[in-house]
Amino acid sequence: MMRIFQGVRALSLAGLCLAALAAGATAQEAGWPRSFANADGTTTEIPAPPQRILSTAVSITGTLLAVDAPVVASGSAGNGSYFAQWAPVAEARGVANAWPAGGVDIEAAYAAEPDLIIVSTSGADSALDQLAELQAIAPTIVLDYGGQTWQQLAGEIGEATGLEEQVAARVSAFDQYIADAAGKIAVPAGSANIISFNGPGQDNPIARAGGVHAQLLSALGFAVEDPDPSWHAQANLRQDFVWAPYEKLVELTAATTFLLARDDEGAQAFIDDPVLANVPSVKAGQVYGLGRNSFRIDYYSATEIVDGIVAHFAR
Repeated sequence: MMRIFQGVRALSLAGLCLAALAAGATAQEAGWPRSFANADGTTTEIPAPPQRILSTAVSITGTLLAVDAPVVASGSAGNGSYFAQWAPVAEARGVANAWPAGGVDIEAAYAAEPDLIIVSTSGADSALDQLAELQAIAPTIVLDYGGQTWQQLAGEIGEATGLEEQVAARVSAFDQYIADAAGKIAVPAGSANIISFNGPGQDNPIARAGGVHAQLLSALGFAVEDPDPSWHAQANLRQDFVWAPYEKLVELTAATTFLLARDDEGAQAFIDDPVLANVPSVKAGQVYGLGRNSFRIDYYSATEIVDGIVAHFAR
């Protein structure tokens, strides 16, 4: 009986070895393993297409979901929640909420049993300080989501996961969505600006013409007013926003203003501000909320923004 058991076990092990070799051969034929160039200048060897991805950065997770990447766990925002624009998708796919931004839980990372971990270079959701610990769990890639479109980020994800075809399909479908939306609206005369309105005594970020928010509005036919870079009140000038003092808002000239992270009801504070009464967009009655989920643009929030603009400016 023992000989029979040993024989069966040997056959089983042989079968597993053959299966592993076959899987390895298939992966190699498909371009695996592959080296991924990280945003921090290093490279990561990824042995096979990942099946269980841990995203430590909530700002990246939406793009993973958009291209149907196999994300099984993710860090959340500082309040412990996912971003509202894609939270239902994450829930439907059973994505485990690993930890809130600013509090990386290495035990939770182990529990997710990832075969690929994604870390961002910066932001409140960066786990770069724990990079070495995460690398001990699984191959870990480093992405910089700041200053690039969700489409560009998706392209990098496609390279790391082998989902290039899915990325291309999603981007192409969104491009067509934009083109269809542009044909449905009448864009107001003059330029438009995009402001994260914080009010007196604080910096009020204004989107730059080359930033992702401006690119989205430009694709819909808006001419975006570019703020004066000299207004920037922080140490390092950014590519996406000028962090302008409140007093500089009165120097804006656009006939239309869009407010980040606000709906039309939330935009009323800008409209009612007595200091801003002579701002051209306020005088023209053309101040709009860009949507509560509009501050961080991913596929889902970008779609919400487009839908909101079509609702406001439909022919």
